Amino acid sequence: MRLRSAPAKVRDVVRQRAHRATRTAVHQSFFRDLIQKTDNFGHITWLGQPIWQNVLDLWVLQEAIAEIKPAVLLEAGTNRGGSALFYAHLFDLMGKGRVVTVDVEKMHDLEHPRIDFLVGSSVGDEVSAAMRKAAAEADGPVMVVLDSDHSESHVAAELEVYAPLVTPGSLILVQDGVVDTLPAFAWGRPGPLPAIEKFLARNPSFHVDPQLDQRFLISHHPSGWLRRK
Repeated sequence: MRLRSAPAKVRDVVRQRAHRATRTAVHQSFFRDLIQKTDNFGHITWLGQPIWQNVLDLWVLQEAIAEIKPAVLLEAGTNRGGSALFYAHLFDLMGKGRVVTVDVEKMHDLEHPRIDFLVGSSVGDEVSAAMRKAAAEADGPVMVVLDSDHSESHVAAELEVYAPLVTPGSLILVQDGVVDTLPAFAWGRPGPLPAIEKFLARNPSFHVDPQLDQRFLISHHPSGWLRRK
């Protein structure tokens, strides 16, 4: 049976599999040739502050933030603070929005009036309460970015805490699903992808947003762009 004459659902499945295969091949080549050989990933900065992000993902995030216009963005995984600063500067340009970000230790000396820095486990009782309070007080959409411990168990725990805080139409981005797709990260498996799959099976109000997930062939966050209906 030719693909053109196959049922629409079959055609969609075939195209999705072909897209995933192409994406994986391109990403593996990108990682091998442009990241491992140049070692530039660890030197990516935002206005001089280490941000450690795939710049294509940052562009998609910028587009999502501009569309959603979150009143508050909750981030798990501050690290050196570059990403929180990036979000805060976008909110400066937009004239609205704040960031609440947490990590298990402070590894920066940043301050910004739109950022609240927390120290502790992203799923600890005190931090979870602070994040719920920030979401409850938000006068607009709530968006979440998960970029801390990428193990399956921790991501699953974060999804249970943070997904209910996401407002309808907004987004929870589970970062670094490449842990489960790129050979270089095999030591860290199981990572985010099994947690995402199990979460989506239990939570039909969320789905992978194809326009964000497939915006570019290269992403460190495959299947991580979860939109709430």
